[in-house]
Amino acid sequence: MLATARLQLQHLPPRLVRDSWPGQLSTLEEALRRLDTLDKQWRQTMALLPEGAGPGTGAYDDALDEHHAECWSYLNDWACNGRAILDIQAATRRAGRPQPKRPQLPAVKSRHGGYRAARR
Repeated sequence: MLATARLQLQHLPPRLVRDSWPGQLSTLEEALRRLDTLDKQWRQTMALLPEGAGPGTGAYDDALDEHHAECWSYLNDWACNGRAILDIQAATRRAGRPQPKRPQLPAVKSRHGGYRAARR
């Protein structure tokens, strides 16, 4: 979504662009990078927890509380600035220009067969 919004922003006529959008997209990109880093740290933390430490245990709950506290400001950035993505999309439609091609992303393979596979 962010990459598409960046491309759309580059192709919008200046009369439809809000001055705040480039900065908002930068804020969202940085928040996403930080959330990805914090997710990796959380996975490492979970691997280091004592055996049997799970939800409801002090060690797990304390680590989870700390993780959530570290994530909060970046989630708030998304709550406050995420609307810019939708606004850029709406402006692109108003401009009546063809949409720029979406960036090619690698296909994601499911780790399991999904709901239908489980029912068979």
